Amino acid sequence: MSSNVAAGVLMLVLPVLFNTAFAALAAMFDYPDVLRRPTDEVLAKFREGGTRLVLWWWVFTLTAVALAPLSVLLALALPGAGASLVEVGATIGVLAALVQFLGLVRWPFLVPELARIDADPDASPARREAVNVVFQSFNRYLGVGVGEHLGYLLTGTWTIMVGVAFTQSTAVPAWLGLPGIVIGALLTVCALEFVGPAERYGWKLAATLTPLSYVAWSAWLIAGGIAVLV
Repeated sequence: MSSNVAAGVLMLVLPVLFNTAFAALAAMFDYPDVLRRPTDEVLAKFREGGTRLVLWWWVFTLTAVALAPLSVLLALALPGAGASLVEVGATIGVLAALVQFLGLVRWPFLVPELARIDADPDASPARREAVNVVFQSFNRYLGVGVGEHLGYLLTGTWTIMVGVAFTQSTAVPAWLGLPGIVIGALLTVCALEFVGPAERYGWKLAATLTPLSYVAWSAWLIAGGIAVLV
């Protein structure tokens, strides 16, 4: 399989898996709104989902991992684009995959244990408070800081660079680069949701833009995948 075919297939498959997993988590777990509830409520909702919910979190985590090979393969599939542009873009894409993986991997592997401890009727108040501290700390550090802030920032930057590469390459119609640049810029704005004055409660504009930006990003990836394959 050539790099063009592999990149095109991944550009089609990744957004489908991403949105399918996200929709499943929203339906089963009320994600992401559930994260604004107290820890005990989140963990109780998590336990209700059982093994099926954990597996969906695992699938969602793998969609982040898939961005790494996509970034590398797409860099090889864009003849005519500047070498430095595609090389740096591929590196940023791999970093985007890494930070999003680190932000999500706590759900299929750490949170189940916290949920079990929280459900233990013999757990002391001190142990329950420890669960709360661990859950919220990982949520703010890995979830908000690493997964969302760095994830959105690096994904947006990668998308901008791919958009620019699209305008230079002969592999895809040049006009496909413009929406990529715009969508990438929106994703970088979304990265500011919990920065500065909005650190505690979040910036409402960024919160509104995030799901819309990712829907547009998914549609753009699919369009790019079709173009690369054709």
